[in-house]
Amino acid sequence: MDPERLERRCPRLGGDVAFGYCKVCGEGETPCFKVFDCWWERFDVVAHMQAYLPPEAFAALSTNRPQPKVTSLVDLIRQAQERASKD
Repeated sequence: MDPERLERRCPRLGGDVAFGYCKVCGEGETPCFKVFDCWWERFDVVAHMQAYLPPEAFAALSTNRPQPKVTSLVDLIRQAQERASKD
């Protein structure tokens, strides 16, 4: 079984995506922060990513979690206010 060819519905995008996409769709073409959550039932995604990534990148992926939605929205509002005040 080639994990690169596996597909599933992406909870973020709402459509089917291949695992290969999940490996590069994150910020700076890094793996998606949800790659472990989405693929653990289909194959040993942790072992696969550990073999695929350098140790420091794997450590960052396994400990990195996104900001809560509210925090993210507040940050976006703050940025918009700062841009508006400069105009």
